[in-house]
Amino acid sequence: MATKPFASSADLAPKDEKFVELADGVYTLTAEGDPNVGAIEGEDFLVCVEARATPKAARRWLDILRSRTDKPVRYLVLSHYHAVRTLGASAFDAAEIVAHENTRTLIAERGRADWLSEYGRMPRLFEEPSGIPGLTWPTLTFSDRLTIPLGGDRGEVELRFSGRGHTAGDIVVWLPHQRILFAGDLVESQAALYTGDAFHNEWATTTLDRVAALGAEQLVGGRGAPARDRAEVDAAIAQSRHFLDELRRTVGTVHVSGGTVKAAFEAAYAALAPRYGRWPIFEHCLPFDVQRYWDECDGVDWPRIWTAERDREVWAALQ
Repeated sequence: MATKPFASSADLAPKDEKFVELADGVYTLTAEGDPNVGAIEGEDFLVCVEARATPKAARRWLDILRSRTDKPVRYLVLSHYHAVRTLGASAFDAAEIVAHENTRTLIAERGRADWLSEYGRMPRLFEEPSGIPGLTWPTLTFSDRLTIPLGGDRGEVELRFSGRGHTAGDIVVWLPHQRILFAGDLVESQAALYTGDAFHNEWATTTLDRVAALGAEQLVGGRGAPARDRAEVDAAIAQSRHFLDELRRTVGTVHVSGGTVKAAFEAAYAALAPRYGRWPIFEHCLPFDVQRYWDECDGVDWPRIWTAERDREVWAALQ
């Protein structure tokens, strides 16, 4: 059997980007399973959501956005600490870079290691990596909720922490007036979940319960096409929960029976591949997902740091 290419290292073809106006002054850019970004117009400023992996990649998004508005970026919101979401921040010239307080902690603890790990796993996303000036540091953090008034009759943006999930510091961007939710990687729409830094049991239960309780009528997940009505929103949340539940069930069963992490990977693959196997980044994610939940079953609450070396070791052990 041929050896699978490591993570997404062989995924080098450019993706078609699609600009979507979700409502007046609310935008997203998607790209066939690449990380989504967004922007929200205030009266005289912009709130941008996610920064992409490099300044060059971010500038391409900003060039598209500037065809609609020339308002300055006052707030750049980072849903969590992963490099592909944060390292393009310098291109935005934002007055404030906003994230959860746990995200700042994670950047300090593992930001450099994560940068090198993600660059090795997803090289295509790191356009002109030499242009990255260094780690992205939030200038404004919060613990539970932060509200940004948009001015005029535009309503407000609520940044909410719903609990630990994809990481310890995921936040969602909620527009109650428009009922639009930018969910980050807590929810994916027809894309596999990456859970290598996750808290699976909380994410699959209380955290997703709080996300669902908002009652969004449109949702932009971390990857995949936006959900454009309530039925699609509910389906995206249900898909994300199902993926987590099946991963927990299969890996947990092998763990409690005294099996091996390799056997757990095989069981999870057999259960998940029929539904999710052709979706973006499934093959890339699953070894790291299984290893992280196996660690949780072993009692490791705080995720172990992924390094470029550990990535390769886990990949080789489970493929």
